Amino acid sequence: MTILPPDPDTTALRLQLARLRVERGWSFDELASRSGLARRTLIDLEHGRAAGNVATWHALAHAFDVPIDHLLGALCSDHTPPGTHTP
Repeated sequence: MTILPPDPDTTALRLQLARLRVERGWSFDELASRSGLARRTLIDLEHGRAAGNVATWHALAHAFDVPIDHLLGALCSDHTPPGTHTP
């Protein structure tokens, strides 16, 4: 029997991105400038049209000055994150 992990909550991830951007009062242009990512990429990430890759999320974590798990932790917002189960 194969046990599959729960689906990642990509909606929570894109909302986390939007929340961080809005909290700082940054436009897409400002975040693009700070992260080195294209404005279109950021819009697509925030609107769920793109998933990004590790390098993308790494650049965003640096731009926001937060640990990458602060961003990617949102993927587990609707289930128990791995490594937190008690035996």
